[in-house]
Amino acid sequence: MKIAVIGASGNAGSRITAELARRGHGVTAIVRNPEKVTAQAGVTPTKGDVMDQAGLARLVTGHDVAISSVHFLASDPVKLIGAAKESKVGRYLVVGGAGSLEVAPGVRLVTTPGFPVAYKAEAEKGAAFLDLLRAEKELNWTFLSPSALFVAGERTGKFRLGTDQLLTATDGKSSISFEDFAVALADEIERPAHIRQRFTVGY
Repeated sequence: MKIAVIGASGNAGSRITAELARRGHGVTAIVRNPEKVTAQAGVTPTKGDVMDQAGLARLVTGHDVAISSVHFLASDPVKLIGAAKESKVGRYLVVGGAGSLEVAPGVRLVTTPGFPVAYKAEAEKGAAFLDLLRAEKELNWTFLSPSALFVAGERTGKFRLGTDQLLTATDGKSSISFEDFAVALADEIERPAHIRQRFTVGY
């Protein structure tokens, strides 16, 4: 498949790009600084601006899938969704956050007392992005939320999937590596199971 990754040089975006290339997909790596994209077969670094809706739409046009892997506070979900719609891309996947996941029916993690203040604004904007997608009538979207601890680690290929509830392991921890998150996202692209849905991945 021909896949555009918006934000391909970030923590999640770089792993997603590598995973897709590893599987033989053609990746257009859309970033502010193309020189930051690791050289690899099948990957074309391309300069783009997440705040330029028309420019992004042009870059994404002609791809089977587009993935948004950008910080919520450094972008505008309305522009990103607009660019995806204008491009007529077949599928639009978003690297989400854990803050919008539920810890009890109707209770999002971001609203709980112990949620880190430093991440609250980013998490709230991520939740707003999800709400916008859920109201979207045209776009073929999927939103993948990581578990609470989203960090560099190993590519094990062993993880659990969920829907709207935060996943926790038997030891009470909620975590996923960037590498395994990329595996879960690539699996979803190759074997669609969450069309117009949010899902989550964790150990």
